Amino acid sequence: MRNTKRYRVNKANSLWQIYKTVSFWKVMKNFIVIQIARYTPFLVIKNRLYRTFLRMEIGHQTAFALMVMPDVMFPEKIRVGKNCIIGYNTTILAHEYMIKEYRIGDVVIGDEVMIGANSTILPGVTIGDHAIVSAGTLVHKDVPAGSFVGGNPMKLIYSKDEMEKREAADRFL
Repeated sequence: MRNTKRYRVNKANSLWQIYKTVSFWKVMKNFIVIQIARYTPFLVIKNRLYRTFLRMEIGHQTAFALMVMPDVMFPEKIRVGKNCIIGYNTTILAHEYMIKEYRIGDVVIGDEVMIGANSTILPGVTIGDHAIVSAGTLVHKDVPAGSFVGGNPMKLIYSKDEMEKREAADRFL
């Protein structure tokens, strides 16, 4: 189960009540900053925008590819470790609005994690250190450290132990 906090709503679906959840001006500022960062090819500038204006925690030498879409409502709930690669067009969500409730949860991405292109990370998920997420994956639950996962729905492809055996075998080639 993902680690999210749930908030029930009455009457209209939760998205219709969005500005009771988060300030309109915060969303506007975040949207503008994210759109600038999505098209910025300079990693240092992109990380500075995320850290300064969105209050995201971004580790040293982490690289966000073009078109990455961090959560526009709650980007401050996203933490990315050092020396990670977040692939092209990946979406990182810290919220989800549904019919009768909305959920908010931290997204924690460990150190030296590789997220493949076009992946979606849902709120309340932790991705462990040295994990690899295959391109196009829907990350709907925690990813163990050192593992390789992929697919929709996400499945474990290799555990940390299996990955270490494969890497050791590759060294002998």
